[in-house]
Amino acid sequence: MKKRILIVEDELIIRLDLKMMLLDYGYDVIGEAGDGDRAIELTHRLKPDLILMDINMPKLNGLKASQVIGRQLDVPVILITAYSERAFIEKSRLDNVMGYLVKPISEEHLLPAIMIALQQDKKTKELKQSLQMLQEQIDEGKMITQMYKQ
Repeated sequence: MKKRILIVEDELIIRLDLKMMLLDYGYDVIGEAGDGDRAIELTHRLKPDLILMDINMPKLNGLKASQVIGRQLDVPVILITAYSERAFIEKSRLDNVMGYLVKPISEEHLLPAIMIALQQDKKTKELKQSLQMLQEQIDEGKMITQMYKQ
């Protein structure tokens, strides 16, 4: 099944470039946005497997949008920026941020980043599911223990 990707980039030329690279490699580009507000809206509606998100955008920036998306929808994000400064990298340490690419973006950097991000997201979700199951077993054990104490 094709992985569904949302591109969030305010520069049209870069957005088209990313779209062509993704389509050439068999990904399904399900939507495009030019600001963080629209990214959140499209993520809720389209449920992408991955988001490529620029950091510096009008209205709501990519870091804040990624934070909202991570809390509400748990969709993995690869951040895209023209800046490789340490401050930006530090701020991008969000649970759902799976990668960080510096412009200009080439296929040789983009494609491995996507593959790794999708794999890491899969592992993270499996671990969360296992943790939830273990917590349910612990809670069930506590209930049984309480019953025997009575």
